Amino acid sequence: MTPRFVQIHFLSAWPGALLNRDDAGLAKRLPFGPATRTRISSQCLKRHWRMADDPRGLHALALENGVAGERSKVAIERLVTGPLRDRFATDLVDAVEAEFIAKYYGKKATDPKQRQALLFGQPEVAFLCEAAEWILSESTTAKEAAAAAQAFAKEERANLSALGDQVALAPGLEAALFGRMMTSDVRANTDAAIHVAHAFTVHDEQPELDYFTVVDDLRNREDDGDSGAAGVFDTELTSGLYYGYAVVDVPLLVSNLTGCPRAQWNGDEDRELAARVVENLVWLIAEISPGAKKGSTAPYSRAEFILIEAGERQPRTLANAFREPVSLAPQHNESLGRRSADALARHLSDLDETYATGEVRRHMALPDMALDGVERQSLAAIASWAGELVRDARC
Repeated sequence: MTPRFVQIHFLSAWPGALLNRDDAGLAKRLPFGPATRTRISSQCLKRHWRMADDPRGLHALALENGVAGERSKVAIERLVTGPLRDRFATDLVDAVEAEFIAKYYGKKATDPKQRQALLFGQPEVAFLCEAAEWILSESTTAKEAAAAAQAFAKEERANLSALGDQVALAPGLEAALFGRMMTSDVRANTDAAIHVAHAFTVHDEQPELDYFTVVDDLRNREDDGDSGAAGVFDTELTSGLYYGYAVVDVPLLVSNLTGCPRAQWNGDEDRELAARVVENLVWLIAEISPGAKKGSTAPYSRAEFILIEAGERQPRTLANAFREPVSLAPQHNESLGRRSADALARHLSDLDETYATGEVRRHMALPDMALDGVERQSLAAIASWAGELVRDARC
């Protein structure tokens, strides 16, 4: 099997949580079919998978390989010129810092609040640190430092795209996986090799307004006639079984990680890191919960169902299995999970019959949600299988 795409579908449930909030502090929502669903944004999911405090976290994998990245509005001040301030005069460092900020964030971005958060890889930070240190060591006045920094900024080698042409993974592992956009150097942009959909409940939303108070420990009713409440608040909680979907563009992933042409991804390139990324992603999707209000809702759950597909043809979501929401009313003593798995299986069968695209599949599921006709394995087994597909692919 030489997979162009690895697709990961999952069903996960969380009760009484506020996993992802909008600007009003309410649960994010999505209208789909005849019902409004509770939603978890793809940005939220990717952030938690990337930064998970877990041995399989993608940031941990990046650190292990020396190719981590930092997304920030103040990367120049904190990572490039900041470490040099105890070695060079303040006015010289200020001059270089201002020119570097103008180069990478824009000439009008003197205030960090006006900037776009940019993702810099460790190799890029090291390159910029080296350039700044050289400029400062060769300058005796702030005017000289500014002029040298301006001259550097105009050189082709100051473009991060030029560094990326020479150093694989210069933008960092996270950029290789989830992409990067830099308006200051468009050739340094990276296309995302992992595509993540917004997760949504397979049924109609189930919101609840939670009313609560904060009690003042040092007051009592005898003090002033009230019950001791120091504040009265309310927040929204939701419950639901969510469908989520992620796609790995394997040729692009290998190309982003190794620098090889995309068309040659399954040649002699070392695909070990790409395979580990896919394996880790399966584990993270299964075990890492997004969530706000952790202290008051403990929103920790694990996927109850994961289906992995690998194939050559353009991927397709199975979200339309839930375009008609799964009923929340009990039916024939079947659980919501069973009915959701059945809806997904029916839609998958219909797509197979119509398109015959020939994907190979494995799945992990609680016993109540197991699929007929698709090999069922443990999480460790399906994660390893997905990684081996990438690791062992040949022309």
